[in-house]
Amino acid sequence: MLDDLFAASDAAEEAGAKPSIPFDYLAVADELHSGRIRVAGEAVAAEYRETGADMAAEFAALLEQARAALADEQPLPQEVLPPIDPDAIAAELGLDRPATELDLSRLRRSFAFANHPDRVAPHLRQRAMIRMQVANMLIDDAQRKTGTGR
Repeated sequence: MLDDLFAASDAAEEAGAKPSIPFDYLAVADELHSGRIRVAGEAVAAEYRETGADMAAEFAALLEQARAALADEQPLPQEVLPPIDPDAIAAELGLDRPATELDLSRLRRSFAFANHPDRVAPHLRQRAMIRMQVANMLIDDAQRKTGTGR
């Protein structure tokens, strides 16, 4: 995608057109490394922790919506549907043991690789989407508890 942007900008320059948004990537990188811009500070971390306190009710509502959406789902014969229960997903992720941020990131990627809606059969996509949301919320909660955040 980036190559396409460079090719398009090169073609535009050859045609004599100026870029619609002038942007100097090196200047932006220098500005970020100068320390004058704070990308994530204590205020952001505190807000992230406060948001977690409100997530329990949101999580319960999401789970109830998921159960309602899947109430009419009919499995194919001889098919075992993957669970959407948070406890089952937490056990599947292995969140019962201590984990570092790197472990949690690895867990998120490996779970997404196996359960992403784009990687499952069409009739299981709704369930996969819900499983991904639950897993992401569980991993975010584990990150919040360890103080690593995103």
